[in-house]
Amino acid sequence: MKYLRQGLIIILLFFSFSVFADEVNRDDKNTEFNIYTGMFDFSDDGKRSTLIGLQHQNEELNRNTFLGKLSPITGAMITADNASYFYTGVQAQYKLGVLNLTPSFAPGYYNKGNGKDLGHALEFKSEIQLSLELPMESQFGLSYNHLSNASLGDKNPGANSYMFNFLKKF
Repeated sequence: MKYLRQGLIIILLFFSFSVFADEVNRDDKNTEFNIYTGMFDFSDDGKRSTLIGLQHQNEELNRNTFLGKLSPITGAMITADNASYFYTGVQAQYKLGVLNLTPSFAPGYYNKGNGKDLGHALEFKSEIQLSLELPMESQFGLSYNHLSNASLGDKNPGANSYMFNFLKKF
């Protein structure tokens, strides 16, 4: 609950700072930040934990491909059990009216802290996010991801997580 409150405070601060950034009247908003909070490994009763994270996407690096609009992402998350995950990867973005469907894939470094042992330091995050366009170049969404080491380690229990996302372009 402590991390959920901290996440909400960060989102509110993030939103208030973005109002001031909009007053600067920039037309070149090409950086997007995603602040999220949710439940890490919700499907494991013994190791579930709240999480908070931040992700960055630079739209200057977008590429239109046969798979859609692709762009690089970089981010980090930490759980209430001090497990952490630092990642970089790629996401696609599909606009469906006021909704955005955003699948992503990102390999990264996982440190179990006092949390769940996922079997290896190298973990792969597959994620799907559905978000709603809001005013002032922002979005609110829900996402689901799965972390797995693709059997690189002696064990591969994986972790399933869900998050609430607030995205803002600057």
